Amino acid sequence: MTRRARVLRLPTAGPQDTVPLAQAIDRGEIDPATIVAIVGKTEGNGCVNDFTRGYATLALKLLLAERLKCPMAEVEGRVAIVMSGGTEGGLSPHLLVFCRETATAAATGSRLAIGVGLTRSFKPEEIGRAPQIAATAEAVDSAMKDAGIASAGDVHFVQIKCPLLTKERIEEAERRGAGVATDDTYHSMALSRGASALGVALALGEIKDAPQAAVCRDWSLYSRVASTSAGVELLRNEIVVLGNAPGWAGDLLIDHDVMTDAIDAEAARRVLARLGGETVAVLAKAEASPTGEIRGRRHTMLDDSDIHSTRHARALVGGVLAGVIGDTLLYVSGGAEHQGPPGGGPVAIIAKV
Repeated sequence: MTRRARVLRLPTAGPQDTVPLAQAIDRGEIDPATIVAIVGKTEGNGCVNDFTRGYATLALKLLLAERLKCPMAEVEGRVAIVMSGGTEGGLSPHLLVFCRETATAAATGSRLAIGVGLTRSFKPEEIGRAPQIAATAEAVDSAMKDAGIASAGDVHFVQIKCPLLTKERIEEAERRGAGVATDDTYHSMALSRGASALGVALALGEIKDAPQAAVCRDWSLYSRVASTSAGVELLRNEIVVLGNAPGWAGDLLIDHDVMTDAIDAEAARRVLARLGGETVAVLAKAEASPTGEIRGRRHTMLDDSDIHSTRHARALVGGVLAGVIGDTLLYVSGGAEHQGPPGGGPVAIIAKV
């Protein structure tokens, strides 16, 4: 069976706003049965208590359950929903809807391929540790097979939604006599993102080993295509692998590069030059440089006690990329632990060619 990837970019008026997706379904522009993943930005704070992510996820599940005429539990098993909080600066809230449709004939060359993988639910004591790394690597491999991508070199972006620790989850583990990686709920987001990213790097052969002790410590280990986002609304990792593969139809391609720092606009320009065509979606990671400097100039993102550095970084990288792309509908996720070099991160663009 030949498959064709489709990507819709839909602006939203709030976390609860599923109207643009519902209208696309009503117009016949999209068959809800073909949706395999939804990746979006919401206007919450992107922190532990950012409930806009869960709110948006619930709204989408309710809509899909209604249109697919199935229980919500069935939606959870067939559609990966990755909502990232934080639209600081000029970033605009939106949804990226990924579909896999049937087609009569494949394109002459490789085209955008989409694969989805799900890990099991993690116990609190496994978050940020070796079990999360190993399970993520397994699920990435499964998602590559799901997409029909044979070579790791053809993978250009791996988007993951991963869990975090809450006070309740920490206490539940302690009642069982199990110790967690940290009792700092905010730091647990970094550990979960980092462990998930190392799982990607391990699966794609970017690193040979991913010891638990390396999580958020050994910054020489990282993936050039991983993008991980932590949230309170789930306990498993939901994984979307995007790459190019033969046997797919359509007119979409994806390419990526790595921003060496937060103002590396040239990375995005290189991707645009290689792809050509019309930009359909932009996905990137953002991080405040841990050295406290960007190209020798001091930044204060790590010293601000009022606004966390991840929020500053999203606004900065979002502004840089918006200037290159000419659009603010950008998926920029903060917290790039083991996702690109320290202070930098991957940027991927999907284009109609």
